[in-house]
Amino acid sequence: MLIRRIKQLKCLGARYSSSHYVTTPIFYVNAAPHIGHLYSAVIADAHCRYQKLRHPATVVRLCTGTDEHGTKIQQAAASHNVPVDQYCQEISFRYREVFQAAHIQNDDFIRTTEERHKQAVAQFWRTLQGRGHIYSAAYSGWYCVSDEVFLTDSQLRLDEASGTRYSLESGHPVEWTEETNYMFRLSQFQDDVRHWVKQEARIRPAKFEKILLDTLSEPLPDVSVSRPSNRVHWAIPVPGDETQTVYVWLDALVNYLSSLGYPNEKFLEHWPPAQQVIGKDILKFHGIYWPAFLLAAGLQPPQQLYVHSHWTVDGQKMSKSKHNVVDPVQAAQQYTMEGLRYFLLREGVAHSDGNYSQVKAQRILNSELADTLGNLLSRACAKSLNPCQVYPQPHAEHLADLLQSVDAAKRLRDSLLQLSERCEAHYECNHFHLVADTTMAALHAANNFFESAKPWELKGGKEGANEPRLATIIAMTMDALRLCGIVLQPIIPQLATRLLDKLSVPSSQRGWDCLNENFARRDSSSNSRSHQLDGQSSAMLFQRIMDEKDKTVEQKPQPQQAKRSKSKKERLKTATNATTATTTTS
Repeated sequence: MLIRRIKQLKCLGARYSSSHYVTTPIFYVNAAPHIGHLYSAVIADAHCRYQKLRHPATVVRLCTGTDEHGTKIQQAAASHNVPVDQYCQEISFRYREVFQAAHIQNDDFIRTTEERHKQAVAQFWRTLQGRGHIYSAAYSGWYCVSDEVFLTDSQLRLDEASGTRYSLESGHPVEWTEETNYMFRLSQFQDDVRHWVKQEARIRPAKFEKILLDTLSEPLPDVSVSRPSNRVHWAIPVPGDETQTVYVWLDALVNYLSSLGYPNEKFLEHWPPAQQVIGKDILKFHGIYWPAFLLAAGLQPPQQLYVHSHWTVDGQKMSKSKHNVVDPVQAAQQYTMEGLRYFLLREGVAHSDGNYSQVKAQRILNSELADTLGNLLSRACAKSLNPCQVYPQPHAEHLADLLQSVDAAKRLRDSLLQLSERCEAHYECNHFHLVADTTMAALHAANNFFESAKPWELKGGKEGANEPRLATIIAMTMDALRLCGIVLQPIIPQLATRLLDKLSVPSSQRGWDCLNENFARRDSSSNSRSHQLDGQSSAMLFQRIMDEKDKTVEQKPQPQQAKRSKSKKERLKTATNATTATTTTS
């Protein structure tokens, strides 16, 4: 049944195959943004930037936003003693600010309190109801306010001491609820959803496909899709029934449609989503409820769900009670927002929880961005080696000799020849950590080549000076930097832009297809020409990060020269005391 439906639905959108629509979750405004929220956004942003880089003719669209309805929002606003709409406005604005600072290139930022979204939800409800998939019934069950979901007995654990039941998945308490609600016939779509989940690369990483299939191996009950308005008033009213409000998850999921202008048929220009980035905690809603809702409404489900894991802090779960929630704005003050982007994508892997550690972040950023990448650019652009400040043309005879006689040159060539293919494969799977690995390996090879070639011995005025060979070494190094800069644009867009600006690489030559233009693929008849570096751009890409101890030592005022002058007798006494102290502590 599902195959026939999807074939029919594909026909509706076939003429729009050049679109690539990507979404993040919309973020719940019961609390301020943390690095887990930013992680979702930078995954989606890096994915979209790569798609634009690799497929420039494709229309790529990214949507994000905030989820602003439900009991938790009512409670959060009350705890802050502000009106609910004001509270939502303030927290939503903070998400906007964080994403702008992180250079997230979203095409839309949707809020579920917007009128366009309310109209879309009302129409989606009427469509489900008109197709016979919604009915009214008395309902009772265990409801988790924190998770905004009803749970079965098998999804709970009982605390014998207190008699309180808790969600097995989230650990949040539940309460028994009896009410008359509208129900969605989820049970009728179990086979269709299971078939959808099983399609190749539908759920990634694959471990989350197995989790969904395990859930789908047991009968799915019909689900409540409304709440009494006297219990949940901060929500969208059910069309035609003011006594009920739309269940927060049905409301929230429709944002992916309302962002495209649904129910206006123009939304089909981008539908279905090519990829929806979500956290593992909302897998059930996106992997079971969402495709069922869409199929019930006669719409095609997303092509892929990309599910990522969470972040711990120094090995512990982030929580307000532990006071270890990482504010991305504060973290960026220490690491810069580009540095934070790089760390999250470099250290995070979707299938397992990542661990945020200040020590680890400082070590990675200093080692890779400041030293491996930044220091190589500074050395290649140093006026002592490159007084004319040019991106030189390699000399054919010296290029051939270096590739023949210098092992480090051969390793660099081999690394660059593999760079495009390897990084493309990693980007296609959202394996950003492997893109960083591959790129850093190429830069390590470039640094090793630079050291082995010893360009400082070839400068003019020195014995053994060889300006053509020096120019060739610099050209090979700058080729490596240029290629790595192109590859890293989706991950660290600002730093990559500054790198390519410094090398005076035109914007038309920053595309993925330009990765084939380098010394490793160049023959002796190459028509490449030297060009000037950008004198207005700094060769300092990323400043090393110092911890507070380092800063204290650096900022400590030096004693005056007169005070440092000691008599021979005083210096001897000081040295003797120091030696004695060292011996004693040993």
